[in-house]
Amino acid sequence: MKTSNRALIMSGVALAALGTACFITPAFAQDAPVSAAEPEATQVVVTGTRIRRPNLKSASPITSVDSKEVQLQGAIAVDSFLKTLPQVEAGNNENQSNNSDGTAGVNLRSLGVNRSLVLIDGQRFLPTLGVDLNFIPAALVERTDVLTGGASSVYGSDAMSGVVNFIMRKKLKGVRVDLQFSIYQHTNDDDSLRGVQKAKGIALAKENVWDGKKYDFNIAAGGDIDDGKGNVMAYFGYRKMESVRQDARDYSNCALVFADDAGSKFGCGGSGTHGLGFFTPQTGPNKGEAYANNPDGSKTWVPNSSAYAYNYAPDNYLLRDSERYQAGAFANYAFNEHVEAYGSFMFMDDHSVSQVAPSAIWSGRDFVVNCDNPLMSDAQKMMLCGSTTSTADATTWLGLRAVTGTPRRNDMRHTNYRFAGGFRGAINDTWSYDANYMYASTIAQSNYQNDINQSKAAQALQAVTVNGQVVCKDTSGGCVPIDVFSAKGPSAEGYAFIYAPTFTHNEQTINVFNAFVSGNLGDYGIKSPWADQGLALVLGVEHRKETLDIKLDELQLSYATNSDGKVSVEEVFTELAVPIVSDKPWIYSLDASLGYRTSNYDVSSSKSKGNSKKTETSKIEVKYAPTRDILFRASYNKAMRAANINELFSSQAVGNVALTDPCSRSEIVKTGAPTAAQCAATGVDATKYDVSKIPDTLAGTGTALSGGNPNLDPETAKTTTFGLVFTPSAVRNLAVSVDYYKIHIDGYIGSVQAQTAVSQCITTGDAFYCGLIHRNPNNGALYGSDTKGGYVTSTNVNTGYLETTGYDFSGSYLLDTQYGNVNFSMVGTLLELLETEVLPGLGSYDCKGLFGGACGQPSPKWRHNLRTTWTPSSTSVWAPSSISLNWRYFGEAKLATNSTDKYLTGTKSTLNAKIEAYNYFDLAATKNLPHGVVLRAGINNLFDKDPPAIMANLLFENGNGNTFPSTYDALGRMFFIGLSAAF
Repeated sequence: MKTSNRALIMSGVALAALGTACFITPAFAQDAPVSAAEPEATQVVVTGTRIRRPNLKSASPITSVDSKEVQLQGAIAVDSFLKTLPQVEAGNNENQSNNSDGTAGVNLRSLGVNRSLVLIDGQRFLPTLGVDLNFIPAALVERTDVLTGGASSVYGSDAMSGVVNFIMRKKLKGVRVDLQFSIYQHTNDDDSLRGVQKAKGIALAKENVWDGKKYDFNIAAGGDIDDGKGNVMAYFGYRKMESVRQDARDYSNCALVFADDAGSKFGCGGSGTHGLGFFTPQTGPNKGEAYANNPDGSKTWVPNSSAYAYNYAPDNYLLRDSERYQAGAFANYAFNEHVEAYGSFMFMDDHSVSQVAPSAIWSGRDFVVNCDNPLMSDAQKMMLCGSTTSTADATTWLGLRAVTGTPRRNDMRHTNYRFAGGFRGAINDTWSYDANYMYASTIAQSNYQNDINQSKAAQALQAVTVNGQVVCKDTSGGCVPIDVFSAKGPSAEGYAFIYAPTFTHNEQTINVFNAFVSGNLGDYGIKSPWADQGLALVLGVEHRKETLDIKLDELQLSYATNSDGKVSVEEVFTELAVPIVSDKPWIYSLDASLGYRTSNYDVSSSKSKGNSKKTETSKIEVKYAPTRDILFRASYNKAMRAANINELFSSQAVGNVALTDPCSRSEIVKTGAPTAAQCAATGVDATKYDVSKIPDTLAGTGTALSGGNPNLDPETAKTTTFGLVFTPSAVRNLAVSVDYYKIHIDGYIGSVQAQTAVSQCITTGDAFYCGLIHRNPNNGALYGSDTKGGYVTSTNVNTGYLETTGYDFSGSYLLDTQYGNVNFSMVGTLLELLETEVLPGLGSYDCKGLFGGACGQPSPKWRHNLRTTWTPSSTSVWAPSSISLNWRYFGEAKLATNSTDKYLTGTKSTLNAKIEAYNYFDLAATKNLPHGVVLRAGINNLFDKDPPAIMANLLFENGNGNTFPSTYDALGRMFFIGLSAAF
């Protein structure tokens, strides 16, 4: 795209001022449940406050997405439409296979999923760690309110970056049915990538593919009871999604690497753990050398080479298999004006499967091989043991990919239950109440299949001859010896022995009791002398208890531990709305509101003594309207987030992380490689540096020690917003809002990324960072299987600060023409700052407009959605009821590791130096048919724009298939057709 970034930003801002409409809008006044004390026509509740007031307008920026917008996007999953909002950074979703747990969350302002609070009708909806947007029945969502900025004083912990509040349809008369089918189509025509793959001998993806089918069915039925005093509604939903492999797209068909030190062109690389099998002796005459089995199948060794790298990409999923069932019911009944009972039950069973390349015997562990092993040739015995007759043992690292085996699959099932119920009504003409209880549980079960048990592999490596038969030294468990000493690999029986599935059971619960009263103090004469309305007050209490219980099978318990925990919270909260001036010259209205919440946290686990934390949160908001046409608003929030159970009590273990060791044998020979002194700071001795003996991290993967910390303190945040809402009476049907936001979080709970620790030690020599690095004592590697090998410490700590600032623009406009109505709706975000201080006093870095390395997913300076919808005036049977075009703009992002910033510098590239700005166009149409039937159809990513192809080692966060599939449209254009009907 040749237009400058500044010009695109200014054009987006101009569009915000000129256009906008009814589907994605700023929330100015919103329909809401009514109390018995006030008329239904005027009663309004706004996300972000429990105050109920006629014609109430928000003091904080809120974006509302209604059900029509969701249908026009063809979004059959809640996370699908949320990720398109400029305030949201896409996180784990259906396009994630590696590191996926099968759930979907929301990440507001790029501050982390754990700092965004998700609600149903103003209530928490699942345990904090079990939050899964898949649980929300999209067809029953009336609207979705996205409030960015702290809201902890209203809703409690976790609402630091904001709130996503799903407002559900709860009353229904009759039957509603919704059906949808979608499919992806993509043309694989990237000649450059296809040329690289062809030269490598990799089978090319088909030029024209249709795949990724999705089926969605929802039905809801309801009716009034007892002459309208109550209503009962029930629903059922089913969704099916078919998988797509990475070999179906040319950008993901091979593991992309840079073919030169400048990163100016791509090559097809892969994992150093290849199918030939390779050995790095840790003892004996060839200690530290790297050998591979001869490709000709003979039992001889040749020098290991990157030319043998295994292309792990084709088997991996781009889109996971998924099948989901949802069901539930809503009910309410008003006994009289003082007592209304309400309740709901919701259920989901979600089953999905992710797939990655076949497992391996992983290098990084000390495997013991007996020197008289009959499966070794004499030549191999000499190289490993220095003798053909020795009966001693030798120690070696071994890597062998099970290329003749089956891909690893993670079979994930989530079963969620949620019950909520309560009573509300009027105490008298002044006071009303709401007392409710909610219980929810999520049960997650994971069956990891086709994985090699490294302990069984170690057992099967020790073989002897007994009565002419080669058998395991230790025959327990039905051991079958494995022949890893030729490129032919182990037998099927050998693989069958070392394969071992693992099972994990994760159960979480949450209990919430919430009660509050709200009153109009104006009835007692408590009001400003210059205002028409009196003060409004909310007083409430809340009790929450969350539990977590993670149970591992016996195999996993050999290297990890079960974990559990409990968090109990007692809270008291209040809000006060203060109308100060109304209907005066140049002061149409002036209002203030205050909020305060105090919380007492008790945390404990079966392995750790409990501790208590007390926190306080507050807010102050001001709204000033000089006329009916314009509203100025400002808010200041002190928010907090207590550590969740997993952050506190998860077991510490060594696991894989994205990490490239700059001092390893392949890196040290590159231009600009670290000096001997710099590598020495990371634990490399001069001998290993000079002869370059340190093994490379394989496929950019090292190991780190991660896990919980029961002594974590709560995070604290300060959020500031101010802006204006413009609804000029002179321009009918126009509404525009502009808001500035600033969120600063201190003591954020996180860990020092392994790559950050290594790069900081290299560039600064800081003792803290260097102290986190633990090289393997034998060979200096930064990977291993446990704390006896190489790893980087990356456990949870209270770190430095996070800060983000920017501007939100949104608006709506309805244009009447002789040919029908034209609606414009627009929402955009201009990012000014996205800063992280890793540790107090040790400097910070800004990820605005960057991607990769410590910055992870792209964070462009400007994003927007602009939808234009035409509703024709023609009543012809052939005329559509509406035609809608949506323009999604995602600004450019530069490679963070190209920076000279000491926190960001790393792998350099000219080819991946920048991801150009992306323009997606989505087209949709609807047709109203007889008997309340509405047909819809559309194409998302109309021009089938390819996602950016990124070198695999740059994808440190939510990367998959050489791109960022959560951020960009990874599968091509999506066709959808749907039908909804009401009877």
